[in-house]
This record gives sequence, C-alpha cells and structure tokens, in this order.
Amino acid sequence: MPWPMPRIMTYNVHRCLGMDGKLDVERIAAVIADARPDIVALQELDVGRARTGHVDQAHAIAELVGMKHHFHAALHVAEERYGDAVFTALPMRLIKAARLPGSKAVRRLEPRGALWVRIDLGGVELEVVNTHLGLVPHEQRAQAAALVGPDWMAREDCSDPAILLGDFNATPRHAAFRRIAARLRDAQAGQRRRRPTFPANMPMLRIDHVFVSSAVEVTGVHVIGGALARVASDHLPLAVDFRIAGGP
Repeated sequence: MPWPMPRIMTYNVHRCLGMDGKLDVERIAAVIADARPDIVALQELDVGRARTGHVDQAHAIAELVGMKHHFHAALHVAEERYGDAVFTALPMRLIKAARLPGSKAVRRLEPRGALWVRIDLGGVELEVVNTHLGLVPHEQRAQAAALVGPDWMAREDCSDPAILLGDFNATPRHAAFRRIAARLRDAQAGQRRRRPTFPANMPMLRIDHVFVSSAVEVTGVHVIGGALARVASDHLPLAVDFRIAGGP
C-alpha cells in the first residue's frame, strides 16, 4: 500500500553554522527531527573539511535522525568535500549525482550539482532531485534548463511522480524559477500565503522551493520557524506534505 501522507523537507544548513556563529550538527538534527519529515534534502554540508573540524556532517546527521543518506560533493578538494544530500528511512537508491553547468564568463564560482534518488513509497516509486543553484543569473538559467532537460527531470526514466527541491537562490521573479515552474508545479502555488525562508532570523525571500509533478498532490506547506530553527542555520526549512494521485 502506498505511503499515505509523506512529508518532504528541503533545508540549507549552512555547514551547520548558526546565526549565532556556532557550529552545531546536533542542533540541525534536532530541527529536522522536530519537523518529522519522511524525506529530507539538505544543502551546504561539509564532509571532512578543516573549517568545520573534519566532521562528516552528512553521516553525523543521518545517525542522529535515524535515516540512511546519499551525499554528492559539488566541491571536492583532496579529502575535503562540500555538497548536498538526501536522507530517508524508506527504501532508497541512487540514480544520478553530477555537476550542473557553470559560468564561462565569471571564474571561480562555487561549483553546483544535483542528486537524484528513487524512493519506494510502499510500492510507488518517487523520483527526488535535490539541488543548489548558483548566485549569478545567467548561471542559474543554465542550471535550471539542465534540470528540466533530458539529463534530469525530462530523462525517460524520471517518471511521474517526481519532486525537484532545494535552494535555488532565485525568487519567483527570477528567470530560473520561471523556467522550472513551466515544467513542474511550485508546491506553494496553491497556498493562500506563500512563505519565505531566508534569512532565518527575519525571512523575507522565497528562494528555497519544492517543485512537484502532476501526480503529486500537495496537502500542506510549512516553514519550520521555531526558536531553534531561527538560529540553527541562515535558512529556515521548508516542509511539504503530499499524497500521490490515486493513492489512499
């Protein structure tokens, strides 16, 4: 029987560096646990980096929240890695992890990537793609085009139901957002009040998004904005409750 009402969450954890300047992996894990998601997409994780004490943040969070995970390093220098991950206790397998297009005009930009996993929701396979786009508009446009193109969301085996989520560094006014929204539905599109996620202590910008395919019915949208979340990272988590069309 399909999973009745899963919750998926996207959260830029800012290498577990809080608004108070403290590094705290356990605090990030507590924010996740309090939200009770079934699937979690995290961005800006450090793995083995000197600046965060050589901790494997992806593994540490997985242990703390009792989930499995897949991690993709958009940046990999010697033993230091930095990137994104997907966590869940549900059956999951990795489909693809790769870099997204960069900018030829602007050098030394942070490399960006995407991570695609397939999750079994009780017999229904859900495609989940986690990403973190760049900051330069033309770079964002190229990355958005790649994500909705034949290498990712339009690939033959990326079937409905599917969810694309992450930190897009783009509001609904940006071309990158509009490019994706033309292919997939913004989970907040049907909401009476659309909720920003950045910055965490005074959220004004809606740059963290969840986009869903036609078979994904959004039943609730939540920005996790308690006292702990407002200090744990510079972003607030965005959680979406959903069901699969035709399911219970």
